[in-house]
Amino acid sequence: MALQAFQGTCRRFKPHILMFLAQIGYTILYFITEASFNHGMNPHVYITYRNFVAGFAMLPFAYFLERKLRPKLTFALFVEIFVLSLLGVGLTLNMYFASLRYTSPAFLSSMVNTIPSMTFVIAVLLRLEHLNVQSLQGSAKVIGTMVCLAGVIIMTLYKGSAVRNLWGAVIHMQGNTIHENWLKGSIFTVTSCVTWSVWYIMQAITLQKYPAQLSLTTWMSFIGGAQSAVFALYVEHKASAWIIKFDIDLWSTLYGGIVCSGIIIFIQLWCTKEKGPVFVTMFNPLSTILVALLAYFVFGERLFIGSIIGGVIVIIGLYLVLWGKDSDEAGMKPQSDENKLEQQKETCHEEP
Repeated sequence: MALQAFQGTCRRFKPHILMFLAQIGYTILYFITEASFNHGMNPHVYITYRNFVAGFAMLPFAYFLERKLRPKLTFALFVEIFVLSLLGVGLTLNMYFASLRYTSPAFLSSMVNTIPSMTFVIAVLLRLEHLNVQSLQGSAKVIGTMVCLAGVIIMTLYKGSAVRNLWGAVIHMQGNTIHENWLKGSIFTVTSCVTWSVWYIMQAITLQKYPAQLSLTTWMSFIGGAQSAVFALYVEHKASAWIIKFDIDLWSTLYGGIVCSGIIIFIQLWCTKEKGPVFVTMFNPLSTILVALLAYFVFGERLFIGSIIGGVIVIIGLYLVLWGKDSDEAGMKPQSDENKLEQQKETCHEEP
């Protein structure tokens, strides 16, 4: 009985567990890419290689596991996947890493954490997200989104006193980020957040026509890699920038491609199909919290009281949104089951 109960709980919270693991993956990515960029890796070259690695890593799984599930790829559907790749890779990732050169990590992380709020608003406007403000569940989703946003603002604008680190850094990292143009970086950041939100929304729409998540991940990786290659060749003319040696640049490319652009994107697509785009984006602030904790305990960076307070508020807001969504789904399932029973009864009465 206990084992069955445990299995039932795991099935129920499978999307939650997967998204939490995905944020852990993104947290590790933050540090390994920072080390690679400080080592001299060009961000746009990195994005190109990373997506091609993801494409080749996911290709055999997509080909063999989704042979019967994969629908026919029409020209219209290919154009849709092309646009989806452009939003998620070609535009978003390139502008994201470019903005890191022109602004500060604090500003970038705060803006990225506004994606759940933007995605929620867009999803409600497009009627992809069920919202009844008069119900307790609907109010919880709205209030939770605002609470998350408030927590993000507190983490960014309020520092407070620093928490004393008793053991120092376990791993030492050196940074050389140059902030050249704050206005340009701000434009890149805001634009990348908007395209990121639209990308999450469009995933839900495309998955209705192309429900093969592994194949869609593979297509986005190859197409996005090709788009990024064009942009990288435009901004980087040195042939030496494309040479990767057996060092941190190689490991960051393999990790980013296989884990983040491959496995995590597949997880996000699966969770988007199961729970919707808002559910997926609501876990984004957890990455900021995990980065702050890892930076404090492993790399010896300072952790401020404001980050702790903001992190707690973000978790409270996240819980409210997830509770509202789960309660909505639990309330809609019995209704759909009742409708099916009524339709079956009507069919039985109509039969001679």
